[in-house]
Amino acid sequence: MMLASQHIQTNYPSINLVDKVSLALQLMEEYEVMHLPVLIEEKFAGLVSKDDLLDTDENNTIASLEYLLIKASIKSSEHFIAALQQASEFNLSLVAVVNDQSELAGVIPSAELLKIVAKFTGSDEPGGIIVLEVERRNYSFGEISRLVETNAASIMQLNTMSENDSGLLLVTIKLNKIEVSDIVATFQRYDYQIRYYFGEEQYANELKENYNHLISYLNI
Repeated sequence: MMLASQHIQTNYPSINLVDKVSLALQLMEEYEVMHLPVLIEEKFAGLVSKDDLLDTDENNTIASLEYLLIKASIKSSEHFIAALQQASEFNLSLVAVVNDQSELAGVIPSAELLKIVAKFTGSDEPGGIIVLEVERRNYSFGEISRLVETNAASIMQLNTMSENDSGLLLVTIKLNKIEVSDIVATFQRYDYQIRYYFGEEQYANELKENYNHLISYLNI
């Protein structure tokens, strides 16, 4: 499910240069988007934004805004990350997908991209998260994976990001276990610095504490 072609939606409208601004605004309201694909003789010409439409007379045609069209699209054969990059770079509510002839194949709404990212990163699956601080020269996926596996757990997703201020590599690990305290302890034994970790231990401990208070009360 990683290619753009697997996530194309064809139920969103497109407009032409001869269409009026009022029509484009009406369609945007109806489909709850901030952008629409614009076609010139069936070829994709760019995306028109609602902000630009609101700054012009509703009786004008889209042709009057041709110079403002956002020239952003991806091929249907590209990885969905290309769509994510464009949505982020141009702050798009949808990404246009075109074929090799520059014809509009459909769009990928930003809301759909969020769902794809959630599945891609495993965030829609239960499991704990640990964020490590690692010197770039000391980063070893093999060692990190081995330490996780010694606790009968597996890495579902691993992402790295360089921190500009410190120069450290932040390693975010999504695990297949919700209870992560043993894994955190293992990393600490091997001198890994833990930036954050998220699991259910705190919640479980609170339940246990409340239960103990209740038992103590009942025994009085």
